[in-house]
Amino acid sequence: MKKTSTRLADGRELVYYDLRDDTVRDAVDRRPLDRTVTTSEVRRDVLLGDSVAIASHRQGRTYHPPADECPLCPSQGERLSEIPDSSYDAVVFENRFPSLAGDSGRCEVVCFTSDHNASFADLTEEQARLVLDAWTDRTSELSHLPSVEQVFCFENRGAEIGVTLGHPHGQIYAYPFTTPRTALTLRSVAAHKEATGGENLFDAVLERELADERVVLEGDHWVAFVPYAAHWPYEVHLYPKRRVPDLLGLDEDARSEFPKVYLELLRRFDRIFGEGEPLTPYIAAWHQAPFGALEEFEGVNRDDFALHLELFTIRRTPGKLKFLAGSESGMNVFINDIRPEAAAERLREVASS
Repeated sequence: MKKTSTRLADGRELVYYDLRDDTVRDAVDRRPLDRTVTTSEVRRDVLLGDSVAIASHRQGRTYHPPADECPLCPSQGERLSEIPDSSYDAVVFENRFPSLAGDSGRCEVVCFTSDHNASFADLTEEQARLVLDAWTDRTSELSHLPSVEQVFCFENRGAEIGVTLGHPHGQIYAYPFTTPRTALTLRSVAAHKEATGGENLFDAVLERELADERVVLEGDHWVAFVPYAAHWPYEVHLYPKRRVPDLLGLDEDARSEFPKVYLELLRRFDRIFGEGEPLTPYIAAWHQAPFGALEEFEGVNRDDFALHLELFTIRRTPGKLKFLAGSESGMNVFINDIRPEAAAERLREVASS
């Protein structure tokens, strides 16, 4: 992997990640852009103990542009985009309309391929490995920013999810705090460790899932399963078999196997609902240990956390979506319409030949 960092016309950072070491990236952003101005701030909810990002400037962000005006495609002739060069393998840049900025963190866009009509599942294993390396590099770089406590790499796919740009891409949020979801998990890890005299909760969960009927696919270094208490109709958790706190902890064997396992998982998601159905909308979310202090989680350190990816769809059956209604949105109590065991069986059925 070759990494080339440059600046866009308004001062935002852009980083090319190339498969070839001899690739030259010297294209200049020719757009007449003013410096980006954001109004992002983080406010604490004292009742719930969590934080909310207020980012009113995002109301003006690009919204479902036609394909020939896509800001994530390479620049061609006088059609100038967020990527100055006329081609790329993978690229990361600071979001022009960030939810978090400055002392409130940072938001980046990750373009998986220059092919506008592709999806992550269409990538080759070599391309998917490049994206994994880009995620890892950005996690490392962002973790050194003084305002950042946790790095979250994720992909939203599909208009049903709320995606406003059709180009295959994901995002990275660098939070100035430990997210509520992670904090809740760490409290459970701490309680389990104390109650069992030192056992790791992630290890216990993985051991149980490996022995059960909800495993979807398994390699030498990764395992994917539908969790016992799945929240979503089709939800799969992907774990490295060797516990590591973040993407930086993966060894070469796990990195080499990841593309094959993950691409197969994504392709199965696209076959869940049968032929002729639109591509399955999904969210793919990497969960990594915070880089900030963990004193509030007594007895827990970063190595107690287990890196994993959670992949889920809001579609519950052909033509029908799972909406977060009163119980889910009002009380955070999910009601799943599909038994996790049935979901796992379906995902095994649609394995590629």
